[in-house]
Amino acid sequence: MRMNLMRSLAVAALLATAACQTMGEAPVTASAENIVAAVADPARPQADKDRDVNRKPADMVAFGEVRPGDKVGELVPGGGYMTRILSKAVGPTGKIYAFASQPVQREGQPPPAAPLAAVVGDAANYGNVQVVITNYATLPSPEPLDLVWTSQNYHDLHNPGRNLDINAANKAVLAALKPGGLYIVLDHQIAKGQEFSAENHRIDEAKVKAEVLAAGFEFVGSSAVLRNPADDGTKTIFDPSIRGKTDQFILKFKKPG
Repeated sequence: MRMNLMRSLAVAALLATAACQTMGEAPVTASAENIVAAVADPARPQADKDRDVNRKPADMVAFGEVRPGDKVGELVPGGGYMTRILSKAVGPTGKIYAFASQPVQREGQPPPAAPLAAVVGDAANYGNVQVVITNYATLPSPEPLDLVWTSQNYHDLHNPGRNLDINAANKAVLAALKPGGLYIVLDHQIAKGQEFSAENHRIDEAKVKAEVLAAGFEFVGSSAVLRNPADDGTKTIFDPSIRGKTDQFILKFKKPG
């Protein structure tokens, strides 16, 4: 009884938060139950759970309107923090395509999918995750997607070593989505007056918005849940004084149709 009450209160709080963070622009229709369960997943590493207080994954996934059964593409998935949560949020009828790449294969460097080895190797818990290797100029999705998600890594697509046409990359995302599909971009805000810094791993929100709109998307809304005015955007995101607490924007776009 007590556990059911606590779960109901958590769901209600999540829905209220999600409704507020969209600032009236688009109602959140994702099932809160699936999101609460995904974040509470006992198979998640403790190191990931320790980061939840700063990353607020339940709020992020609710803003992304992730539903059971969704087919989701995750760009630049890193070590799988969001991959695991998205996997559980879409459930056994859903699918996660982790689009991984690296600009240059250097001697001694692990292959692109190596950081996700622990995720894809745990088929009992994350059997709906499939790694797809790409250079991001194309997005070879095995099926049309309901959502494409990238968190804290959109700026990496601008790194000189990739030699990537960002308009082509965003158009590849557009082509991979179903009509009405969503594109969520979360990243670290750079200092006022700057657009991009590979060294500091930051990018300007306005620049991202302009680039995605230029590819043919419609803007739906933004979330302020990860904004931090105490971070002025001048330091590298790995600076101990702001690591894990950077000022971050979350943008939601939609494919027309």
